[in-house]
Amino acid sequence: MQMLDHDSRPIILGDEPQGIRQELQHQAQTNFMRCLQCRSCSSGCPVFFAMDFGPNRIIRLLQLGQFEQAMQNSTIWICVGCDTCSSNCPMAIDIPAIMDILRQYALDTNSIILTPEILDLHNEIVSSIKRYGRTHKLEIMLRYKVKKKSWFEDMDVGIRMLSKRKLHLLPSKVKSLEEIQGIFREVRPVSWPKGEVS
Repeated sequence: MQMLDHDSRPIILGDEPQGIRQELQHQAQTNFMRCLQCRSCSSGCPVFFAMDFGPNRIIRLLQLGQFEQAMQNSTIWICVGCDTCSSNCPMAIDIPAIMDILRQYALDTNSIILTPEILDLHNEIVSSIKRYGRTHKLEIMLRYKVKKKSWFEDMDVGIRMLSKRKLHLLPSKVKSLEEIQGIFREVRPVSWPKGEVS
């Protein structure tokens, strides 16, 4: 993966959609307006090199009311939610929660997704959890490869993982699968401010 120039794209000021800032903060249960722009989050992020904006710039976009620009980049989809940024943040801002909410908002508003292959992988992981109560990595990889149509791209990695028993041929299920499936049935879509969801 190539290293991206994080300062090459300017941040453009614009109008904030009515009520969306408060709704994002409410859904994420964190106040991103407290961000000091110290860049501790970006400096500790293990996938920063693959992002077009660092986490601090996403927060800055939100502070400036640039919600479309915050959603239309690879950063929110590349974030793995490891919480390194939040543990480094002197203001204790829950950045992975913000990234989750931005991903959900982008999906709900039919925003342009610059990295649809990552969304495909997310969807495969979620559907594996729905079926088995946990991830079945081999099935996730195979389903993803079918969608991507790149059968042999990392076959060597898959074979090594199988030989080290990191991938299981058959899925294992949790004892309380019905409870987990119940969680998925109870999930309700977020009610974004009127006029925002297209």
